[in-house]
Amino acid sequence: MRNIILDCDPGHDDAIAILLAGQKEKINLLGISVVSGNQTIEKTTRNALNLVSFLSIDVPVAMGYKDPLVRDRMICEEIHGESGLDGFTFPTYDKKIDARNSVELITDLCLKNEKVTIVATGPLTNVGLALKFKPEIKKHIEEIIFMGGSLDNGNVSPAAEFNILCDPEASHIVLSSGLPVKMVGLNVTRKVLVTKEVIERMAKINNKASDLFVKLMKVFNENQAKTFSNFIGGPLHDPVTIASLLDDDLVNYKHMNVTIDLSRGPSYGRTNCDVYDYLKQTPNCYVAMDINVKRFWDIIEEGISYYE
Repeated sequence: MRNIILDCDPGHDDAIAILLAGQKEKINLLGISVVSGNQTIEKTTRNALNLVSFLSIDVPVAMGYKDPLVRDRMICEEIHGESGLDGFTFPTYDKKIDARNSVELITDLCLKNEKVTIVATGPLTNVGLALKFKPEIKKHIEEIIFMGGSLDNGNVSPAAEFNILCDPEASHIVLSSGLPVKMVGLNVTRKVLVTKEVIERMAKINNKASDLFVKLMKVFNENQAKTFSNFIGGPLHDPVTIASLLDDDLVNYKHMNVTIDLSRGPSYGRTNCDVYDYLKQTPNCYVAMDINVKRFWDIIEEGISYYE
C-alpha cells in the first residue's frame, strides 16, 4: 500500500482517478488537494467534496489557489461543462473543506508521513508551491507522478498539453525539484479511449460507481466529439496515474531529461522530452512511453466493482 496525496481539478477524468484512489485495501489515500483547471477552484473543490461524499471516501479535501503562479487562469468548460462535472447530479452533502489550504494540506501530510507519493492530475500549482514553501517535505516524498505533457503534440496548442499550459512555471518547479518524477502524457493517455463498448461494459457492474462512470462518460464523450475531429472515444487521461500505481507493469517508462518551454512564444508550455539524449543533460523524469490498454480497463472495472 502506498501513502498518496491526490492533487486534482475534477473534471470528469479526475472523478475516475478519485474513484480508483478510494480503494482502501490497495491505497492509503491521505488527502485530496484541489486546484483550478478543468473549472474554477470553487467548482473543482465542490466537485471533489461531492465525489468523496458520494463514494464514502473519508479524507480531508482542501481548496488550493485560484490562479497559476504567473500566467492568466485557464479553464476547460468546453469539455467538462459549466459545473466541471456535467452529466451527474449529486445529492446534497454536508462535508466541508479542510481549514487548511491545499499547500498547507500537502505540506502537513508529507511531514506527518513517510514515503508519500504525490499524484497530480491537474495543473501543478499546488505541488510547485508546496515544494517552494516547504522544501523539507522532499525528504518525505517517495515520488511525484503527474498527468500532463506529451512526447509529441499538445491538446490545447500544437505544442502544449492543458495541465502543463495552465501553469508552466509550477511544472518547471516540479521537474527541477530533484525528486523522482514520473510524467504520464498524452502520447500514452490517448490510447485509453472511452468507447461505446467501454461504457456498456462498465454499466453491467450496476452499482453506484458504475452509474457515476456511465453518466459522466456519456457527457464527456459528447463534449469531446464537439471539440475534436475523428472522434472514437474520449481519452481517460487522469486515471492512468493511479492505475499505474495499482499495477507496476501497466505503464512503461523511460528516464530522460524533460524541460518546460517558458518562452511565452508559440511553444509555451511544451514538455521538451530528450528521448534520444541529444543534449546530454542529467535525466530528471521518467516519461510514460506505452500502456497495456487491456489491463487498464480491467483496473477500471475492478475499481468500479469495489463500491457497493
